[in-house]
Amino acid sequence: MAKKNYASRTIRGKLRVCNYLLGDSRVGKYVPRTVSFTQTNLKMMTNKFTSLYVKPDVGSLGIGICKINRINDSYLLQEVVGKRQVSRRYNRIASLYERLNRGKHNRLIIQQGVRLDKVNNRSYDIRVMVQRKPGGTWTCTGYMVKVGAANKIVTNYYQGGSIYTLNKLHKQLHLSHEDRERRRKKLTKAALKVAKVLSNQKEGMHEMGIDFAYDTEQRLWILEVNSNHPQFHPLKQLDRKAYNKMKQFAASYGRYDAK
Repeated sequence: MAKKNYASRTIRGKLRVCNYLLGDSRVGKYVPRTVSFTQTNLKMMTNKFTSLYVKPDVGSLGIGICKINRINDSYLLQEVVGKRQVSRRYNRIASLYERLNRGKHNRLIIQQGVRLDKVNNRSYDIRVMVQRKPGGTWTCTGYMVKVGAANKIVTNYYQGGSIYTLNKLHKQLHLSHEDRERRRKKLTKAALKVAKVLSNQKEGMHEMGIDFAYDTEQRLWILEVNSNHPQFHPLKQLDRKAYNKMKQFAASYGRYDAK
């Protein structure tokens, strides 16, 4: 993890973040089932869910993420390796575990798979940026929609995805004005709750990029919370007002190098 040179504390580890969120019923309802990576847990989770994600507990850019789909008595494993995606099929949990565990030096987690809603036949999630100036209250400073490349298991821009504004997403989904406002308010309310819960666990936090997703039943989920240099530079060309607001907040706690 990159070392910060500005005043905003970080909570390290996706599993720790999930456990903190699960401790509060207001936000715990949005968290997919998440456990540490062991062979016992892998067997338990594949029995319980038809789709899983295995991720580095500390990581970014979609690197090292794997997806498992249980198909009858076999398991389809899709892996992100650098910027490539490769697939293999396994008939035994032990073999699947050995493949996932091979050469891994970083801690992994297993997470319930969410069947993401799609726009233009591509999966998407929504990054909500929340920030606060020192001594100030948490504020939602903007939204950034990550739309995955065709057939990719992740939505990251680094992995070939696209960036939309929230307004563009809502137009592409043909939502009514009322539905757009309802979704925006729900995202904002949930993001501010997440920020308060996590900042109560660790003092000195001033920024978080919270990745939300809707599933195919329109249920809202939290996929990840990034408190280590959450990126917002793609918004510079798409939503300059939101970008400038994020830059202003970032400068207040010493993040002058934000793009």
